[in-house]
Amino acid sequence: MAVRDFWVFGYGSLMWNPGFRFIERKQAMVHGYHRSLCMYSYMYRGTPERPGLVLGLDLGGACHGVAFKVAAEDWEKTLAYLRAREQVTMMYREVLRPARLVDDKASPVTALAFVVDRTHAQYAGRLDHATQMRHILQGHGQSGSCRDYVLNTAAHLRALGIRDHPLERLAVDLALVPID
Repeated sequence: MAVRDFWVFGYGSLMWNPGFRFIERKQAMVHGYHRSLCMYSYMYRGTPERPGLVLGLDLGGACHGVAFKVAAEDWEKTLAYLRAREQVTMMYREVLRPARLVDDKASPVTALAFVVDRTHAQYAGRLDHATQMRHILQGHGQSGSCRDYVLNTAAHLRALGIRDHPLERLAVDLALVPID
């Protein structure tokens, strides 16, 4: 019997800082969700008093990102790591979604993805540009500034040839704001 492939879909910091061992990394697309700066961050990129924002997969559209293939013998350790990293406040739902590998005509792979829980208190929903900028500029937490998070994600998307217009607009405006 063949060993099942294990895949993880990254759409934010997992793309540039996965933190787990993988055997393949490929550009991929997931349908039914889009990348959105729609979750308040009270720990990693902000505090309860000065929340930042982090990305989530929210309903609708499609999302280009990166799929990581994880060896079967590393899967349990990887899953435990991802849960400790992504599920501190349980603001995401773990789902298995078909992910189409961009450079592969084969059938989609099934990938673990972390999608937003719209009922969670940290779900910000769709915020206007000015509100997003305010949260990004004020947010600083255990993992650093929200500004760096957004700029790193935008830069890595550009390096992959992925266009995310809302994130690009934020990155352009952030680059114009002097660092204190």
